[in-house]
Amino acid sequence: MKYFIGITPPDDYKEKIVAFRDRWSSNRLNDVVEPHITVKAQGGLTVDLHWLESVRQTCSLMPIFQLSLSGPGSFGSDVTFLSVETSNVIELHRNLVKAISPAQELLDRYFEMDKYHPHLTLGQTYWGMNELR
Repeated sequence: MKYFIGITPPDDYKEKIVAFRDRWSSNRLNDVVEPHITVKAQGGLTVDLHWLESVRQTCSLMPIFQLSLSGPGSFGSDVTFLSVETSNVIELHRNLVKAISPAQELLDRYFEMDKYHPHLTLGQTYWGMNELR
């Protein structure tokens, strides 16, 4: 089983995002995962859950914050997303990565720390969307 840490939008936003994703019959992303903003990718989040208490402690120290979804963007022609507007998500990401301390190879593989770009994925070629042109 693979784990990640994410923030899910309120139900009314979630429903709109699901409906938007479903406008393309080839987009199977809703079959795989609910709409979310990944805060910490799976690198270092192992099945033994030894990291879970560190995550709880790190999150408990973070003040409550608001975020906004803004304009669309893409990672090349493979991923279409909505941008996230708040520096607090980046701060939380960095704190979680430090608490979990994954290997550098995992940081690079999952685009963490300086490579992290908070977003909410709308579609991805891996899950059936056609390549953007």
